[in-house]
Amino acid sequence: MTDVLGWRKVFAVIAPSTNTVVQPDMEAMRPAGVTNQFRDMYVENPQALSDRDFVAGTDKIADSLSDALRTAVTCGPDYLVMGVSAISFVGGRAGGDQFQRQVEEATGLRASVGSRSVVAALEAYGGIRRVAFVSPYYPSANAQVRRYLEDSGFAVQRDVPLQCTSWRDIAQQPESRLVQVLRELDGDDVDAIIQVGTNLSMARLAASAEVWLGKPVIAINTATYWHALRANGITDPIDGFGRLLSHL
Repeated sequence: MTDVLGWRKVFAVIAPSTNTVVQPDMEAMRPAGVTNQFRDMYVENPQALSDRDFVAGTDKIADSLSDALRTAVTCGPDYLVMGVSAISFVGGRAGGDQFQRQVEEATGLRASVGSRSVVAALEAYGGIRRVAFVSPYYPSANAQVRRYLEDSGFAVQRDVPLQCTSWRDIAQQPESRLVQVLRELDGDDVDAIIQVGTNLSMARLAASAEVWLGKPVIAINTATYWHALRANGITDPIDGFGRLLSHL
């Protein structure tokens, strides 16, 4: 039997309960015949985060993952889309690979995770070796992203941690600030710019920035959903989210 609405694929999309960006982003990217079944990971919204608090907070998010996965599989999904990024970069490439294995072994399903999806997107564009990135994180978490990218063969020229004050504050960052950061990150020594942090709203901004910067700008939600579609043989061109979804 085939799901009436998800006659191509049923995706279970996992994200923290404080996240207000993943669900609308991925719904906007969804082609006909695919459904996104959003399942959240319970997490409280901390106030006045510090570098130490941020690390502790990501540990709490990781602790809530198993319950969310157990709930998600009850709808009979074909595939998992992980809308949480910080924990997928911890421990560099080896740690990220272990995280993906744990998710897949716990559910018996294949999964797209942010860290590996970003690298796959960079490889799909081709010719990219030098990168810069922005995150809503703090320096210690940015160090994990940097390690993952360097383990994957990329030179990180610079990065900006926005140091958001709470999980919900991430979704409240104004576009004007993000445009400013993109310009700070850009330079002749950078082949592509990456945005990580799934509650940071940059999917459409990244697409427009590719035009005025003249180089790939990869938003993690776009990369993760693109990876999930391509892993399932779905290649429909989707406009409005940059060359990754429209041409690659």
